[in-house]
Amino acid sequence: MIISRTPFRISLFGGGTDYPTWVRHHGGAVFGLSIDKYCYLSVRSLPPFFEHTYRIAYSRIELAKTIGDIEHPAVRAVFSEMNVSRGLEVHHDADLPARSGLGSSSSFTVGLLNALYAMRGEMISKHDLANEAIRIEQQVISENVGCQDQIWAAYGGLNRIDLHTDGGFAVTPLIISPERRTELLSSMLLVFTGLSRIASEVAKEKIDNLEQRERQLMGIRAMVDDGVALLSNEREPAYRLGELMHEAWQLKRQLASSVSNPLVDEIYTEARAAGATGGKLLGAGGGGFMVFFVKPEMRARLIERLNRLITVKFGIDYGGSKIIVYEPSYEVGAD
Repeated sequence: MIISRTPFRISLFGGGTDYPTWVRHHGGAVFGLSIDKYCYLSVRSLPPFFEHTYRIAYSRIELAKTIGDIEHPAVRAVFSEMNVSRGLEVHHDADLPARSGLGSSSSFTVGLLNALYAMRGEMISKHDLANEAIRIEQQVISENVGCQDQIWAAYGGLNRIDLHTDGGFAVTPLIISPERRTELLSSMLLVFTGLSRIASEVAKEKIDNLEQRERQLMGIRAMVDDGVALLSNEREPAYRLGELMHEAWQLKRQLASSVSNPLVDEIYTEARAAGATGGKLLGAGGGGFMVFFVKPEMRARLIERLNRLITVKFGIDYGGSKIIVYEPSYEVGAD
């Protein structure tokens, strides 16, 4: 059995500039962090005693005879691209719900690729793992997704990611002191709205509008520089990132009508009234998790104001996708 563990992420600034149609013409940049909440995928050989060849367990259980019979798009695509020929069972578990703005779909794809390479006895680099996941999601499955989620899932860390017009990317870790890291995390609050959505469907309207939203996207891109500079300057309180995020959220809401909704707007207004300096809905929009920045001494007040919502404590994951169990099977044939 092989088990991979792959982190989810919180995108702080630059989201929207990582869609391929924008990157090809303008390049892009994002700033954010992988968190210590994970997607777990176990993969094991399936003995040839069943009518099915593949068993896929996630929110449902699929029993399939051929790869083409598999309905889960990422599993079907990854199995096909990697020419899986043996019977396999894949089991998915996660610390947080899917379709919630934390890059869970890409974490799944990255984790599955990592596990299958390990089953082959190969150790794939973080760079190649991210690139392969991007290719599969964008070109094979044809999802309306960007590039940042796959990179954070593969690399982990608190990073600035620059996306080049030729399809390449550069990951630059932001080095901060332990005290600054503690201050950053104590200035953030992650809450679940209770809504889930399919990111690809929400993203489609944004992608269709990209060229008509150049001013907004250039503004969102500039805030990556501002956010990195602010967090790198330990004389600036980390909660001031919320002031930048408030500006970025106003720009993001202009990218498509589906980005926000009345419930999200209500939560945002309440959070600001309780002392949040700013925040946003994570991911493509429409639902899922929201992140807020607040002075650490006012964090308890904000939690109390939003007490009907689930809050999630988190830290920073610095390892990216890892193989945490490696017990390959060795089959001995009969004489």
